Amino acid sequence: MDDKLMLMIPGPTPVPEQVLLAMAKHPIGHRSGDFSKIVAEVIENLKWLHQTQNDVLILSASGTGAMEAGIINFLSPGDRVLVGCNGKFGDRWAELSKAFGLQVETITADWGQALDPETFRSVLEADTEKTIKAVIITHSETSTGVLNDLETINRYVKAHGEALIIVDTVTSLGAINVPVDEWGLDVVASGSQKGYMIPPGLGFVVVSPRAWQAYATAKLPRFYLDLGKYRKDAAKNTTPFTPPVNLFFGLQAALRMMKAEGLDNIFARHQRLTTATRAAIKALNLPLFAADSAASPAITAVAPDRVDAEQIRAVMKKRFDIVLAGGQDHLKGKIFRIGHLGFVSDRDILAAIGALEATLQELGYESVSLGAGIAAAAKVLANS
Repeated sequence: MDDKLMLMIPGPTPVPEQVLLAMAKHPIGHRSGDFSKIVAEVIENLKWLHQTQNDVLILSASGTGAMEAGIINFLSPGDRVLVGCNGKFGDRWAELSKAFGLQVETITADWGQALDPETFRSVLEADTEKTIKAVIITHSETSTGVLNDLETINRYVKAHGEALIIVDTVTSLGAINVPVDEWGLDVVASGSQKGYMIPPGLGFVVVSPRAWQAYATAKLPRFYLDLGKYRKDAAKNTTPFTPPVNLFFGLQAALRMMKAEGLDNIFARHQRLTTATRAAIKALNLPLFAADSAASPAITAVAPDRVDAEQIRAVMKKRFDIVLAGGQDHLKGKIFRIGHLGFVSDRDILAAIGALEATLQELGYESVSLGAGIAAAAKVLANS
């Protein structure tokens, strides 16, 4: 059936109707007073969402662009950085850092496992000469459904005294509590197509006063992603380059929706959906890829052992118009990923689990007891 596609992937995520309608309006001049009013409101609400009084800068870029900006504006060639790598995106930030001539040292964990904060502590405490200039962390590792312990790692970075902490919150911002000012995070990057509930195209970077001090002496090349330009123009409620005007319309509407729901309710909803999804997967006798203790509130990765992951995805798409994400790199064909962040509700989880049960039956998966997944999810949702 046309127009019934249901996205259950970690991005792009579903977009609310009122956001779509806002984006359908005719564009206005990006140097107009009317647009400046929208920018002012959006910046104010972004600070609310990030729980910060620091600069929140808006880029016409993906989450990767936001992370690149977050790295190149505060470091110089040859700087020593620690990068946490336990999935595709941690690996990406290591590759990006090497591309800009940084001295990269990785702290790794197997894909599906959380980074060990104590390893960071040991390396940071051993750095008595204070040569480490930044620690780069992926909070929610989208490729595996693992949530890293950002709060503890950040505490060790703060004890170091010199290093900045640069954080990828692309699939955690808007899904889990990230109190930027309370934790003293220096650089926080995210993207519009995740918890923000709008299409891809905007990146966001929060910058602390400590990071701005580093900016003053950083020597990596930058122009379009020079955050100093964005800071200067944001103070005047404008942008240094032509922005995607209609995405700002959508962002304005989405942030109003988020404020109406409230931060505590947003975080509680994502936790409820995560718990319900994982309970359903267990009831269907499908192995989860990440442990409960490291489960991301944005996405659940499943590693089926007696049925092909890509066949599951294919049947879900063909028969039910539900799109699940596949595995990346060496996990391709070995896992599938269920996104439950952004504009996702209890009903969406029940629909996806019901379709998954029917898919497993069609594929001859003998370990499934029909109705078990729905019952497990419904029990969580009823008691949350």
